[in-house]
This record gives sequence, structure tokens and C-alpha cells, in this order.
Amino acid sequence: MPTSENDVMPSDLRDTIKTSVLKHASDDLVLTGVDGNPTPRLFDFRAILLEPRWLDAYTELFWKRFESKLPFQVCAMESAGISLVSAIVMKSITRGTPVNGLYVRKSRKKHGLMKILEGTPTKDPVILVDDLINSGRTFEKQIKVLEEHGLAVSDLYALLAFRTIDAYQFASKRGIGITTEFTLGDFDLPLEQDPSPQPLGEAFEEVWRFRAPEPSHHIVAQKSAPVIDSERIYFGTDSGTFFALEQSTGAVAWSFEVVFHPTGKGILSSPALFDGRIFFGAYDGNVYALDTKSGKKLWEYIDADWVGSSPSIAPELGLLYIGLEFGLFGKRGGIAALDMKDGSLVWQHRTSQFTHGSPLYIKEEGVVVIGSNNWILYAHDAKTGEIRWEYPTGGDIKTKAAYDSKWRLIVCGSMDGNAYVLNARNGLPVYAKTTGAGIYSIPLIHDGVVYITSLDKHVYALDLDSFNERWKFQTNGRIFASPVLAEGSLWIGSNDGCLYELDPEKGTMRSYFQATERVVNSIAYNADTKCFFVPTCANELYCLKKRPVAS
Repeated sequence: MPTSENDVMPSDLRDTIKTSVLKHASDDLVLTGVDGNPTPRLFDFRAILLEPRWLDAYTELFWKRFESKLPFQVCAMESAGISLVSAIVMKSITRGTPVNGLYVRKSRKKHGLMKILEGTPTKDPVILVDDLINSGRTFEKQIKVLEEHGLAVSDLYALLAFRTIDAYQFASKRGIGITTEFTLGDFDLPLEQDPSPQPLGEAFEEVWRFRAPEPSHHIVAQKSAPVIDSERIYFGTDSGTFFALEQSTGAVAWSFEVVFHPTGKGILSSPALFDGRIFFGAYDGNVYALDTKSGKKLWEYIDADWVGSSPSIAPELGLLYIGLEFGLFGKRGGIAALDMKDGSLVWQHRTSQFTHGSPLYIKEEGVVVIGSNNWILYAHDAKTGEIRWEYPTGGDIKTKAAYDSKWRLIVCGSMDGNAYVLNARNGLPVYAKTTGAGIYSIPLIHDGVVYITSLDKHVYALDLDSFNERWKFQTNGRIFASPVLAEGSLWIGSNDGCLYELDPEKGTMRSYFQATERVVNSIAYNADTKCFFVPTCANELYCLKKRPVAS
């Protein structure tokens, strides 16, 4: 059997890691951690693993560890892991023991075949490879993706582990072996410790999971977020089906079909629930009111060409507000106020561009505010529709604003990357928080703090009295999902497929749940049953419960 002339030993590799891979921060070298904050050190394996000698050394170490486990496949997460898989596969040819290679995308591809797993899998077990294992979340996501494709993972392999093997229960509970060449202790560094006695990724039990048919993987944005009553959960899907599920089992209680809509773009509107009725818009151009018990249509409003906006209701006025979109040049968007009893039009206002943004009814101010793709946030008199004031931002306004009654402030995100803080009485600007990318989510205000998520992958917490940044937290994907407070924690979904539980005071992570698809909407939570309902971009819905924390 051919062998490599590379006689690198683990001790040689350790010395090279110390001198060429381990970087220490200094006055001349600023290092940034995964949370976006400065870090005193990091391991830059890219510095050596793209050099032929060291890449070959990695493959030699791999084969010494796993030759006896043939046959198998090898897999990694894009993009750095692709070179490792490629090197192992090429080495297998020279050894005369060819193996198959795969890789998992960080997020499902949005065009072409829209795959999340690339390669042609066989039935052989899979060995996952990487340069290091820290929290283990990269491996955990790959395991879940492979399991959904009917593949079994036998082993994980990495050069360096940041924690003890006990920290990676997501693998050990599945009987998956974990092999590393080094730990932080080999470099005179302390092992990382989880803040909780329970591993952060082991906090949830999956009660049930619902998958709606025909998801539109190419549409990556906020979709129809779920709402709940005491027994059921309601949401729309890309295929144009509106579902009511039993919260206890995930079984379909009833469904309602919207038929005349663009292919793959049925219902993106998040429903509003009131007094046994559920309201939503659809891309057939209609607004619907259904009976929550039976799913029977109570009324529909037929005027627009498309409705992607989500409704807001004013029960004491008997009105429902929703954004509309039209195919008319120069009058492509607007807002309508409808009578909640029969869906008749009470008042309407048109804008020059599409209105995908959603209205916010503010009872204390007597106004409804809504943004549009013409970059303007409008405040309308809630009863008459008269424009009280308008404020121009620097980009499209895609979702809903938030309101703080104590300070009488409105906070609105824009695709120009700013969260604008405005005086609710007159629309005058008070402050603007600039983020690194557009804002496609609804701010959350609680106890004088506003929480903002951005497509720059960060969550921000700002004090409303001073506008000082309390903290920011970085996820591994763009954030479309709006934050939610429940059980004393802040919950945020991300395009990395994670639902994050954060400490709202400190911004530190308390736990997470790893899904395989992007989490682009806010969650729903039932405080009585302690169930979390987590939607994904693939029209899935998870029902989760937190596991008791081990003592």
C-alpha cells in the first residue's frame, strides 16, 4: 500500500501549532472572538492547513486513527472543512482504499438544487472532520443534517479540543466517538467551561415536529410567524395553506387553502388572533378572517394584488390594519383599515412603492404607524387615516415598529441598517442606532431597554434613557427573526439554524437549540404548558420543552 513521505509526528505538529497557529493579542495584533469582542488569543489553523506539508500531515494522522474503521465516508462543514475532506479523499485513492466525501452547507443553498448536503452519499457510516472542536455546534448541526438524510455518524475527528469530552453530550449520547490530537492543556491553556452544569445544547426536548409540504427554500426572509391560543397554533405556509395545529400533538386541526397566488409565495403574512377569529393576508391579494374552531372563512377583503404585510388590530375601534401591494405604477403600496366584523373598507392610503411592512396600532397615541419600500414611516390617525406625520429613513421598511409608552418613543428598523428612535407625538428624530447591515425584524422594548436584531448577525441591547449600548451578541448567521421575551430570557432565531436563549441583562448565552434550517421568525411560547414553538424557513414547526437542569 502506498505511504506518504511526510513523517510529521504529533509532537512536530504541536510545536508548529504553538509557533504558527496560536496567536496572542498585542498592541500590534487585535484579535476578535466569535462574539465580536476582543479575545486574548485564537488558533488560526488556516495558517498551516492550506500548506501541502501540513495538510498532508493532517490526513496521515486521520488515516492512522481510522484506517481500521473502513468502510466509511468523510464529511465537514463548508467552507474550511472542504479542503480537509478533499485531502482525505485524495489520500484514500493513493492508499488504495477510496472513500466518499461530503460536505454540509452552513445554510441551505437558495438557488439551483437548493441543497444543504453536497455530494453523493452512500450507506457507509460517516466520520466528521474539522480543525478544532470548541462548543461543538458545528458538529452538532452536521449530525442533525446527516440524520435527516438517513446517514449515521460514527466518529468526530479534530486536531484540537477546547473542552473535555464530557462537554459533547450531543455526540456521546448517540454513541459517536470523539477523537482529538490535542487539548488546550497541551498549549498551557485552561480548558473552556460551560456556564451551566448542563451542556448548553442539551437544554431542550423535542416534543413534536411538523413539516408543511412544498417549502420555498429560495425565499429567505421573515415568513408567517405562529400565534397561539390556549389549545392551538396558527400559521401560513409558502404553498398557500394556512394551518391550525393542536399544540399538544402537532396534529392538524384544520387547514385552509389560498389558491390563486404566485408559485411558492402563498402566505408570508403573520396572523393576528382575536375573539375566536384569525386574520391574515396572502399573495393572492386578499385579506382573510377565519373561525379558529372550524377554519371556516368568515370574510375576505379583495382589493390588492399581493399582501405580504401582517395585520394589526384595534379591538376598541373594531378595525384591522394591513399593508397592501399593487401592480400599478406610482401607486404600488398602501395601508387599509378594515371593519373587523365584515372586512369592509373604512379608509385607505396609497404610497408610491410596495408596502411589505406591517402596521403597529398605538392606542395611547391614537395612531397606526407603518413603513413602506419608499423608505418612509407614516403615522396615520387610527380612526380617519389622516397622516399625522411622516419620517424618511434611508432604506426600505420591511417589518413593524415598536412603541414605548413610558418615553412615548417609536423604534423602527430600516434596511439602511439604522434603528430609528422617534418622538411618537410628532415623528421628530431622537436617536439612530447604526448596525452593520439592514434591519428586517421588529424591535422589542422591555423595562427601558430596546433589543434590536440585524442582518449583520448581531443582537443589540440599548438603554432608552441614555441610548448607551448595554451589550451586543453575535450569532453565526444573519438575523431576520424578531426577539421575544419569555421565562426571564431573550429568545432569538438566526440563519445559522439556532434558537438562542440569552440573558437579557448581560447578553450571555444561557442555552440554544440547533435546527437544520434557518430560523427567520419569532417564536411563540405557551406559559401554561411551558412549550416553545420554533418556526423555520422551510415551513417546519418544532414544539420544544426545556429539560430540567441537572443538579
